[in-house]
Amino acid sequence: MTPSSSPPASRLPSPGRTAAIVGVAQIFAWGGSYFLLGALAAPIAAATGWPAAWVAGGLSLAMLVSGLVSPAVGRMIARIGGRKVLSGSALLMAGALVVVAAAPGLPVYLAGWALLGVAMGAGLFDPAFAALGRLYGEGARPAITQMTLWAGVSSSICWPITATLAETVGWRGTCLAYAAVALVVIWPLYHFGLPAEEVRPPAAPARAGNASPDVMQRGAMRGRRLALGVYCATMTLSLVQVTVMSVELIPLFQSYELPLATAVGLAAIFGPAQVGGRVVEMALGRRRHPVWTLILASAGSAVGLAMLPGAPWVITIGMVVYGAACGIRSIARGTVPLTLVGQADYAAVMGRLALPMLVAQAVAPNLGTWLMDALGGPGLLGTMVALTLVNLALSVWLLVLAKRQA
Repeated sequence: MTPSSSPPASRLPSPGRTAAIVGVAQIFAWGGSYFLLGALAAPIAAATGWPAAWVAGGLSLAMLVSGLVSPAVGRMIARIGGRKVLSGSALLMAGALVVVAAAPGLPVYLAGWALLGVAMGAGLFDPAFAALGRLYGEGARPAITQMTLWAGVSSSICWPITATLAETVGWRGTCLAYAAVALVVIWPLYHFGLPAEEVRPPAAPARAGNASPDVMQRGAMRGRRLALGVYCATMTLSLVQVTVMSVELIPLFQSYELPLATAVGLAAIFGPAQVGGRVVEMALGRRRHPVWTLILASAGSAVGLAMLPGAPWVITIGMVVYGAACGIRSIARGTVPLTLVGQADYAAVMGRLALPMLVAQAVAPNLGTWLMDALGGPGLLGTMVALTLVNLALSVWLLVLAKRQA
């Protein structure tokens, strides 16, 4: 094996096996980071007296840091492979959670979340996609789909665990428990379950034969940059919209005078619908260009959101459509760039693309609060529907660019 190559296909584990390993690790990586404060923010604020906004702000800080480190993480995966980076993220996660658990005050608490942001930038979806793409190239699409299917149950599994731990061992003990999970579950899965890869030197620029190679190469690079820019724009807007809705969904339902119990029940449809959408994509989407998945996700989001002001049965259907659309969009997040740039550049490109997406996701909760206060429920929902229509137009444009590039 040459230093610039991945392990031969005969030596690689099956994509399904690798997807299961990474997917199980992702369940607890998300549960111990992104989803942690969903069940732990209130107990932390109650036990410490820290302002609730600052407690919840730990996650926004972590998302911001994860975006800032993502380009470097992508370059690192391109050079040394996914196993070392993902394994290192588990160790960082454990250390960060120990800092959070031991925090005597807000500054140390926020410092722990900043460190946890580094772990998230090196260990959640984007680096996992990059690791699978580096291993399997164009054949990574089924593995990416299956991995997101595993990870899609993270909140359903980890929120009850987190709430139970908070009641029995307190919020500090809960953080320490997830630190232990990172060491005894996530790290071994990555370290022993993923194949080793050799360091790759920087790739030499490709040549397009003898017919004006510099001109052809510049044209191809311009086309690729434009396609990636359109993709980045649509995914960034999508993440803003999804994050805003995840924060404001229950208040939105209440603004339409639905009882709290009904609002919570309707919002709970989102998780199962998201997983269901990924199952359908895994069964039916393999033969389509992955940009079609992005188009379907944008169209489904627009239709689903537009149904939310209706009667409860209409809202139920809308939540199923919207949740399924969000589920398949996460698959497109990993598969579309792989089609646009190929295996060699995929990891580094994923790291660069993650920066604006994660930074936008970090500021989206505050944006949602401002929109709800300024425009009310109908204004917020109208803004979100408008964003999905913009995404739909961008996705169609991206399909034209992708076919032209091919």
